[in-house]
Amino acid sequence: MLLRHIRYLLAVSEHLNFTRAAEALHVSQPTLSQQIRQLEDNLGVLLFDRSGRSLRLTDVGEVYILHARRALADLEAGRRAVHDVHDLSRGYLRLAMTPSFTAYLVGPLLGRFHSCYPGIVVTIREMPQERIEAELADDQLDLGIAFDKVRSVDVETQILFVENLGLVVGADHPWAESGLTVGPQQLVNEALALLSPGFATRGHVDAYCRALGITPRIAIEANSIGAIVEIVRRGRLATILPRAVALEQAGMRVVALDPPIAPRTVALLRRRDGYQSAAINAFTELACRWGEEAK
Repeated sequence: MLLRHIRYLLAVSEHLNFTRAAEALHVSQPTLSQQIRQLEDNLGVLLFDRSGRSLRLTDVGEVYILHARRALADLEAGRRAVHDVHDLSRGYLRLAMTPSFTAYLVGPLLGRFHSCYPGIVVTIREMPQERIEAELADDQLDLGIAFDKVRSVDVETQILFVENLGLVVGADHPWAESGLTVGPQQLVNEALALLSPGFATRGHVDAYCRALGITPRIAIEANSIGAIVEIVRRGRLATILPRAVALEQAGMRVVALDPPIAPRTVALLRRRDGYQSAAINAFTELACRWGEEAK
C-alpha cells in the first residue's frame, strides 16, 4: 500500500464520483479506478458500493476512511516535524480565533509574537469555535483562541484569561457620563445594536436576557464587530460586547449592568496528542504569559 492509494481514496470519498475525483487529482479516470481496486484487493474488502446509480462508501469503507484521514494527518505532522526549526529563526504557525478576539487581542498578542520571532510566518483566520475545533481535529490548524467549553474530544484547552462583557455606548449617548447602573427594565427599553445570531457573544447575550426574562429591543444586527463598534460610536444605540473591545476604542464607554453578565473563560485550543512544533510551543508560552498579565 502506498501513500498515493490513501490520497486517491480520500479524493473519491469526498467527491463520490470517480470522474470528478480524477479531475481533482489530475489523473485519468481509469488510472484512479485501478488504484482504488488495488487498494481494495490489498485489504480484501470492497470500500465502495458501485451497484447503485451513485457511488457510496460501504460500511467497512466508512470505518477505513476514518483511519486513513488520521494517518494522513499524522504523516503531514511528521513532515512538519522534519522541517521544524527549533531555534525559531523560521517556521509557520496556523492560528484561528473567534471574531471578538480579532477586535482587541490579535494586535497586541501577534505584535508581541512577531517582535520575538520575526522569522515565523503566521496565518490568522477568523471563524466560529465549532469550525476551529473541527479544523484542529483535522490538523488544518495548529492553535485556536476561543472559549474553554469545547465539544470535540479531539481538542484540549489551556486557560488564558477571563473575559468580561458589558453594556457599551458611544460618547454622545445619554448614559455615557451619567455613572448609572442599568437594570433589566432600563435595558429592555433601550435600542440595541447586536451581533447576528450564530456569534458566541450573541448567544451569551441572548442567554443573559432569557435569564432576566426580557426580550431585547434590537434595532440593528450585524455580522461584524467592527460594524457594531462604528454604529455605536457614531450614534445613540447601545450594544453588549467584551469590555476589552470598548477599552481599545476611542469614544466608547462601558456602563455597569445589574445583574452583570457572567464572564467567559478564554482558552487556547489545540489538537489532543498532536505534534507540537517549536512555533506552537513558543506561541503557547507567550499567550499564557500575556493571559497572566491580563488578569
